[in-house]
Amino acid sequence: MNPLAWLHKRRRGLTAHQQARLDALPQAQPLDSTLLSDCRFVVMDLETSGLNVNRDRILSVGAVVIENGLIDLGSQYECTLYQENHRVTESVLIHGIAPSAVAEGVAAADALLDFMDFAGQCVFIAFHAAFDHRMLQRGLRDELGHRLRHRFLDVAELAPMLCPQGSRRQSLDDWQQHFKVVNQQRHHAAADALATAELMLILLSLARREKLLTLADLESRLRHWRRLRQARIGSM
Repeated sequence: MNPLAWLHKRRRGLTAHQQARLDALPQAQPLDSTLLSDCRFVVMDLETSGLNVNRDRILSVGAVVIENGLIDLGSQYECTLYQENHRVTESVLIHGIAPSAVAEGVAAADALLDFMDFAGQCVFIAFHAAFDHRMLQRGLRDELGHRLRHRFLDVAELAPMLCPQGSRRQSLDDWQQHFKVVNQQRHHAAADALATAELMLILLSLARREKLLTLADLESRLRHWRRLRQARIGSM
């Protein structure tokens, strides 16, 4: 083994078993010619100690899978992570994850390994995905020394792009109300992931109507939509 690589692994403090699991993680799914109907989407939601992506930590991960155009209710992930010295913050009033639950959580390195193994070769879906992306990216880097290469699609972008008549809606609550999606436990990672997955199924149906059939089609349309949106903002 390259001495620098050995030193890097040593610095991370991973066990041999954890390193083997990390090395065995599958490659990311590119936004290519894969049909949307054939893609594995992992719809995820994170609950965190706060909203600062450089300081706050992941407390809970919830995820569900969309495969073959359906939500696979038998394939779900939910876990509370152990974080040392976690204290009550304003976020606890929102998501309700008490320090006692965090103290009994799964070690962060193992929880993130479990989650990435569960996710497999997929495209991640989230609402306001940039936040989840950056928090997961940082968690994987800090706990495992792993570089996140998975691509994310943002329901907060897809919804107004594919349903422009509802484009003034901005929050997950707004879009749930618009599409009459019921969320049994708002600000609970697994419940929010399931509600987002139901929204994503509706959006995939709208994409098919517009002849957006592949991941590349969807990504191309998103890039075009972003340019138009930026031009409108710039002209105001």
